[in-house]
Amino acid sequence: MSVFTNCQVMGPGNQDNNQPWSVRMAESVISRYPRLTDMDLKFHNRNSPKWQYDIAMLAQAIDRLGSYDKAYEDYMKNYVDFFIGEKGEIFNYNLSEYNLDKINPGNNLIILYQRTGEEKYKKAIDQLAEQLKDQPHNPDGGFWHKGRYPYQMWLDGIYMSSPFMARYGSVFGEPEWFDEVVRQITLIEKHTRDPETGLLYHAYDASRGMKWSDDETGCSPHFWGRAMGWYMMAIVDVLDFFPETHPGREQLIQILHRTSEALVKVKDQESGLWYQVLDMGGSQGNYLESSASCMFVYAFAKGAMHGYLDKKYLQVAENSFDSILEKFIRVEPDGRLTITDGCFAAGLGGIPYRSGDYEYYINERKGENDSKAVGPFILAAYELNR
Repeated sequence: MSVFTNCQVMGPGNQDNNQPWSVRMAESVISRYPRLTDMDLKFHNRNSPKWQYDIAMLAQAIDRLGSYDKAYEDYMKNYVDFFIGEKGEIFNYNLSEYNLDKINPGNNLIILYQRTGEEKYKKAIDQLAEQLKDQPHNPDGGFWHKGRYPYQMWLDGIYMSSPFMARYGSVFGEPEWFDEVVRQITLIEKHTRDPETGLLYHAYDASRGMKWSDDETGCSPHFWGRAMGWYMMAIVDVLDFFPETHPGREQLIQILHRTSEALVKVKDQESGLWYQVLDMGGSQGNYLESSASCMFVYAFAKGAMHGYLDKKYLQVAENSFDSILEKFIRVEPDGRLTITDGCFAAGLGGIPYRSGDYEYYINERKGENDSKAVGPFILAAYELNR
């Protein structure tokens, strides 16, 4: 299926290559992992692949390249089909965990159901919808990030659930899901937005029971780059499905506006990229981080191209993408691409306990070719047609 052999590798920033950067990165993934489940096993050191957001998000990104070659769609389908039984059962999924991370792969299921009409996909989709109908929530309606994280809303969870809800509502004609999307996106902004910077804290605990939560606001201590990246991608993706007449649509666009303004203010002035801890660029140990930078470029590019954002954000995206190529992309001797400086994971609470302080974020493991950097790079390159 590979088109990589036709790609003349000439190095980052050179515009004379025969293939777009999105295709080159997708081909690099496929050549390393003929089955995407193998990537899950390697990065998470598992004996069995998990039904999880990160690899599924990368599969979604590669699937968008189907306009270049249908084989990219087949690659996504082969990944999803590993988990879906003939009766629609989902391998390694437990609804009772009420884990929002498990909802994101449902986007792949809806895409496949639309393409094939196979009932097994619809049955699996409906299981995820049932989870969300019963998802534990705070008194004001904010979804708990997981059943074992009571009263906690995380920015990450907006991306994990809201695009699925918007897509589901659009495809299956259930407009009440749009109302839920608006509720979740607006609630977490209300609780986590810092009035001084306009940035959003990583998470919010309505109970103030977690050690990481502020006694007054309930917010975690810092602005983590990728958490805001998830949030920004969620907004531009849900708008794909929102009816123009929906009363909440303009609210989402306004949130996108003010959050974009806040992010531009904290980008590194020299490179145009973003730090692991967004507002502490000059602090010891902080670093320019690839996954968040790619996510912001994708959101700015898509927002500007679709008219949600001013066209100036398209230029920001273009300039920052050039810096991504220079700072984070390495062309290997065999022509494959490597993306560097991606934070592997960051969270709050749990066992072992994650404090969410500055030292925690800058000392979490970082490395190369993590799906959470690779996927957004493909999306950013695709959106910019680079």
